[in-house]
Amino acid sequence: MTTAQTHTPDRTARLMDGTALARRISEQTAAHAARLTERTGTAPCLATVLVGEDPASVTYVRMKQNRCAKAGITSRHVELPAATTTQELVAALTELSEDPQISGILLQHPVPHHIDERAAFEAIAPGKDVDGVTMHSFAAMGFGLPGFVSCTPGGIMRLLEAYDVDLTGKHAVVVGRSAILGKPAGMLLLERNATVTYCHSRTVDLPSIVRQADVLVAAVGKAEFIRGEDIKPGAVVLDAGYNEGNVGDVHFESAAARASLITPVPGGVGPMTIAVLLEQTVRAAAAQAGLDLAEL
Repeated sequence: MTTAQTHTPDRTARLMDGTALARRISEQTAAHAARLTERTGTAPCLATVLVGEDPASVTYVRMKQNRCAKAGITSRHVELPAATTTQELVAALTELSEDPQISGILLQHPVPHHIDERAAFEAIAPGKDVDGVTMHSFAAMGFGLPGFVSCTPGGIMRLLEAYDVDLTGKHAVVVGRSAILGKPAGMLLLERNATVTYCHSRTVDLPSIVRQADVLVAAVGKAEFIRGEDIKPGAVVLDAGYNEGNVGDVHFESAAARASLITPVPGGVGPMTIAVLLEQTVRAAAAQAGLDLAEL
């Protein structure tokens, strides 16, 4: 893609089209999956684990299964009742981790409140952590070592690469500090030589910090929480939120009037999350077969 256009006050931001980029990544993933299947005789397999029957989670899992099928990845779905204990969930994830037919594991989150989500995540073998949720994966992101990235932050980085956003020396502000979105996003940005500021619910005078952002990652989980008047002119805005009414964490219209690049909701970060998940599943399958995607 071409270099980002220079922002001028009379032009709205250029959209970062996550849908189109995700489609290209998924097509390449499907090609890799087909060659891997031909080479090994076994298709990559993603195991999805769902605890309870939260409607949104059920929808997300079904969507991921459909995307798997289109990419030549088989899927195994494990449904557990809402009353499942942490110990039972850990046992199920451990069994999947030890199953040689499973390439990658996705635990749909959030899990019910009575479950220790971190303990569940840590039951996933690092080599099958294609959602990038374990401490092993976080450490790899923090140290810039090979491993699986958290899928949404990984998708954000791919968008920045595709739109030729040079992060060196830029001030990146991440609004949100979740273990699988905000924190790893900051680590990945830091690895690309950005200067990173984390903001959260207890940040004092948040708007003044947001106004300093050359690159803004919004991952706070509150609809239209960040307003356009607080966007630095020419900033790159990546909205990782998805809230009721199909709106993100950024007020799109007012932010687009000031930013140079911005992700829409839907159609921005969301499709990239699934694309990275599928790509990492095929990479995991290749590694388990003693192969590298570059060899396929």
